[in-house]
Amino acid sequence: MENEIMTMPAMQLTPVGVVRSPIKNPMLLADEAGLSLTERMENVKIYHRQVENAIVDLVIDAAYAELLDGIEGFSHVLVLYWPHLIDPARRNLKKVHPMGRKDLPQQGIFATCSPARPNPVLVSAVPLVAREKNVIQVKGLEAVDGSPIIDLKPYSKAYLQMEGVTVPAWMEQIHRELEAD
Repeated sequence: MENEIMTMPAMQLTPVGVVRSPIKNPMLLADEAGLSLTERMENVKIYHRQVENAIVDLVIDAAYAELLDGIEGFSHVLVLYWPHLIDPARRNLKKVHPMGRKDLPQQGIFATCSPARPNPVLVSAVPLVAREKNVIQVKGLEAVDGSPIIDLKPYSKAYLQMEGVTVPAWMEQIHRELEAD
């Protein structure tokens, strides 16, 4: 059973669009040592608030525009995208300090939201602001300008909301620090 995955067929993803964002550089960099912040920690709160309020365009390829019909009826969407600026050589990290913070214990990549992962597919649930033809505007998407969009899905509480969700103490700490004034 361990080697079962090795017999699976290769996968191919085709971008359906591109992110047009005011964010030009990623907040985290992946290197031999793991993750490191590109901003000093005191600026992370400012960065986080700027991202929360940023309006981002999701430009869907015209060939897929018809697939957007009806999306404007939803208040939120899930955006699956590819962090294209991650060096493929850095996708072999096994453990990292969350957000590059050495004061937090190392975690396995699958226990973090790190963009440096074997298959760097990132997902964010964001408010849908508007749709104009093949362009969707969303608020608060932390994707770098030029990131390929893999897929869009409507957010539905019936399918995605979970009861009794828990997170480890280190993640609660990060969220408390980002929310504090």
